[in-house]
This record gives sequence, C-alpha cells and structure tokens, in this order.
Amino acid sequence: MSATRSDPAGLFEARATALPGCLELRPRIIGDGRGRFVKVFHAGAFAALGLATEYPEEYYSVSKAGVIRGLHFQVPPMDHAKLVFCVAGRIQDAALDIRRGSPTYGRSLTLELSAELGNMLYLPSGLAHGFCVLDETAVVVYQTSRPYSPAHDSGLRWDSAGIPWHTAKPILSERDQGHPPFADYVSPFVFTPP
Repeated sequence: MSATRSDPAGLFEARATALPGCLELRPRIIGDGRGRFVKVFHAGAFAALGLATEYPEEYYSVSKAGVIRGLHFQVPPMDHAKLVFCVAGRIQDAALDIRRGSPTYGRSLTLELSAELGNMLYLPSGLAHGFCVLDETAVVVYQTSRPYSPAHDSGLRWDSAGIPWHTAKPILSERDQGHPPFADYVSPFVFTPP
C-alpha cells in the first residue's frame, strides 16, 4: 500500500499509519462565509478504499481537558472496525496493535484529530483505542461495524503500553482504572494482512 491514496471520486484521502490497516482519513472540506461542510462517510468511497461500509452503531462522547478514555475494544466474535473523529475541539487519539502475529504487535501510534482538520482515524479489528482531550472540551464521534456488546467489551490500562500521552495525571473512569495491563493480556486477535 502506498503512503497516501484516494477513492476514485476523490472524497477521502487515506494516509497509511505505522499500524497495518489503520488509516488517517482526510475528507474533502467545503467552506464558505457560512462555515464548513464535511462528509464523514460514503459507502462507495469506503468500499473502494477497502474499509468497512456498514456501521450499525454510532455514538459520541463529550469530555473535558485532561480526560483519557481507553484503551477500549471488543473481543471476537463481536470485534469491530471503528471510525473515530472529533466534531468539536482536539484530541490526541491513540491505537495499540494487539493482533498476534502482526509485524507491529505491541506498538502504538498517536495522532491529533480535530474539528478544524476534519481528519478521522479508521481502526480495523484488533486495535485497542483511546484518546486524551487537548482542548477545554472535545466531542468525539465513533462509528462501529458491530453494535456494542457488554459481554465482549474489554480494555487495557491506559498507561501500560508506552503510549506518550499528553498528560501524566489524567481524569479516568473507574472502569478504565481497572483494566489489566497490556503485559498481562492474552490477545484473542490474530493478524490478517489488509
């Protein structure tokens, strides 16, 4: 895969990241005196880029500065691809490869997502996800290729994988404080080249 590619209609620019199958998407942004218009999904464009095209669940979170949410994922058979973007504020988004056999197993990446850039992160199944809020408030939208399943919901400790977070003293949920460290996790995910 080349470092950057676009769908045939030119609606999205897909930028490869350090983790196989994980892409930064840059949509075409249309702006004028009224503001901006951003298309965040197009089934044909996503199919042309080899991405999931059905998202039966979509939700958003509102978080304040210094909050870290993550590292979250769902285990098989309810594992899912995830599309994440910020519609207000800025976040430090993070992904951790937990796919056994992956050339980047145990490695992470961080990327700033912002409402200003309109950029998005596409995470295939087998990546743990989290983010840190960089502005006073951030609104983050998530689209998932499978619905939330409490029985398959899982996570890893935010500070156990060497991710260089923007804060050393985050605001965390009780749930996120209780996740196991990455070193103790036996992953059910197996790498399949994209």
